[in-house]
Amino acid sequence: MGGESTTRTAPHGGGTGTARAGGRLGQRLSGLAVGLGIVMFLGGFAWGAVLYRPYTVPTGSMSPTIAAGDRVLAQRIDGDEIRRGDVVVFDDRSWVTNASVVKRVVAVGGDTVACCTDGRLTVDGKRIDEPYLPKGSLAETTGFPTVKVPEGRLFLLGDERQGSLDSTAHLTDAAGGTVARGAVKARVDAVVWPMDGMLPKPTGFETLGALSEPGPLRPIVALIVAGAVLVLGGGAYGPLAGLFGRRRGAARTRTEPVGAR
Repeated sequence: MGGESTTRTAPHGGGTGTARAGGRLGQRLSGLAVGLGIVMFLGGFAWGAVLYRPYTVPTGSMSPTIAAGDRVLAQRIDGDEIRRGDVVVFDDRSWVTNASVVKRVVAVGGDTVACCTDGRLTVDGKRIDEPYLPKGSLAETTGFPTVKVPEGRLFLLGDERQGSLDSTAHLTDAAGGTVARGAVKARVDAVVWPMDGMLPKPTGFETLGALSEPGPLRPIVALIVAGAVLVLGGGAYGPLAGLFGRRRGAARTRTEPVGAR
């Protein structure tokens, strides 16, 4: 049968032990990545659910910082943790019944607040720089008499001073427009819809004392994103490894003639 010209294919390598070992290691690592990713992803959501609550702001009284209809994330905190400049969510039935209110704290118990000096709000006689106000807006558009804030209470204003029903609209109430610290439910950290991100730090109040530090929203988001990446990457390993393995196998095969037997 010397004239036979039949051919056969054969791989260059003599064995498959190394490839199989590498495949098993890759599968173990991908499984580990998926498992770790699931823990990180779900853990991030659980962490966020414990610390944060979502709220929809129904009015434009906090514009331009927060527009009407914006969705915000607010960290659950005690009223004792509130500092000047914080944007807070609170309940006060003398303001609104069966609804939460979102305003900015401009003075705390013991402060004397007034408006205005050279177009600026003053707290304890110090003029406050408020870059979060609408462009071209002056704080003096809501001029009000000097108020001494009682201990344990807060004085709050909207960033849109012309249309905000804030402490200045309740000066004749029994509490003189102030709100109890205990009425505060949460502090707004970020606008998440639309995705405007973290609220700017109210640095104009730094001369009066320490400001609040932002909550752990950034680490929570990073944990969720990293978990998602690990899950997707680990899950994609098998199909990608199989695809590349078939391509490498096709490239390494060769044909060899079968001689006379």
